[in-house]
Amino acid sequence: MWRRLAVLAVLSLLVPAAHATPARAALPTAAVALGDSFISGEGAGAYQPVVDASGQAQSFPGWSAPNSNAYFCHRSANASLLKASLPGIQDRFNLACSGGQPADITHASSAREKGRTVAAQLDQVRAVARTHDIDLVVIGLGSNNASFTFGDVAVKCANRFVADAWTGWWEFWAYLGGPVPQEPCTAEDLATPAQLAAAQAETATAVRAVLRTLDEVDADGVHRVVFQDYTNPLPTELESSLHEEDGRADDRDKFRALGAERYRAGCPIHRASLGPGHTFSAGLGALVAGVHGTMSAEFPGEDLVLLNVQSAFDGARLCERAGSPGNALATPIRLQDGPTGVFLTDLAGFDKLDVQRVANACVTSFQTCQESWHPNAAGHAVLGQCLSGAAVTAARSVRCTRSADGTVSVT
Repeated sequence: MWRRLAVLAVLSLLVPAAHATPARAALPTAAVALGDSFISGEGAGAYQPVVDASGQAQSFPGWSAPNSNAYFCHRSANASLLKASLPGIQDRFNLACSGGQPADITHASSAREKGRTVAAQLDQVRAVARTHDIDLVVIGLGSNNASFTFGDVAVKCANRFVADAWTGWWEFWAYLGGPVPQEPCTAEDLATPAQLAAAQAETATAVRAVLRTLDEVDADGVHRVVFQDYTNPLPTELESSLHEEDGRADDRDKFRALGAERYRAGCPIHRASLGPGHTFSAGLGALVAGVHGTMSAEFPGEDLVLLNVQSAFDGARLCERAGSPGNALATPIRLQDGPTGVFLTDLAGFDKLDVQRVANACVTSFQTCQESWHPNAAGHAVLGQCLSGAAVTAARSVRCTRSADGTVSVT
């Protein structure tokens, strides 16, 4: 009797019950990119169709289409997420959008002025989580916000240089109907301390929502979140051949030949604006680091890594060496004469009214110039190397740097 019961007990362990629930198959692992243009792949070309808020995939709609079209999120096949070495990751989803702001994380981008017709980035994350186990998220957020945007900053400083280069002070009154800003940008022209503080708080609110959502939807609850900051496309000083032309520097009135030369090289900007530009970049770095610190304190159990890429383009910025823009890791300023699809590589021979018209095309049809001063395909490949290091580091904060021989290291 006891022997029979023992045998039956053993058999019951070996034969599963008829009502047992089969184990759920493991979901494929995924890496996700959230944020703005430095993550989406702006400037890297090979832009992929983007699903809009109505569920329709938008391919290139033509240069004269509204800039709100989802395609102009410019999600590139060359984006850093897609070029990084990410062991254990099976699929990758680029959900970032050029021009993205913190508000776009939790709300449809179209809900704000100049937003694109895409769903909230967290809604897109939830869709990925239904089919994948999200193991890595890279966030690039903060350069666009309710206080300032990178695009506006770039347009402001470039337009001041162009106005100064092509138009004499008296001509503003004679031809343009009044004064046009033409002085170099200062740090406060780009972002004041108060604006940076407001942008940090706004970004922290968005990232807090990301972390809470991941805790709700991630299949196994295990994921690393990388906070990437920004790198400046321009150097702290232009290479010497771009300092003056025809005996004219940029600290005097009207210097068209020099203006055309710097435009050809990709850096139509006053030398005096370069320092403030790097102050702005450092401010963005402090913003991202501040958000990382805040989130690390609020979510002590989360795997959060700060990725500093401010030195990732050292020695290969626009106009840092002779041969720019061909040897740079960033895209040059390039304009179109209206939404024609034809980029002007040279402004030599254009008069002041021509140049004003061309510059205005960037303002009215931003898609014609939005790639300007962003990492190019080679630049995104470098950022991919940076992300590769951040994905596997045991540190909570790493710095990605480029040496003189082009070697990229993450320490």
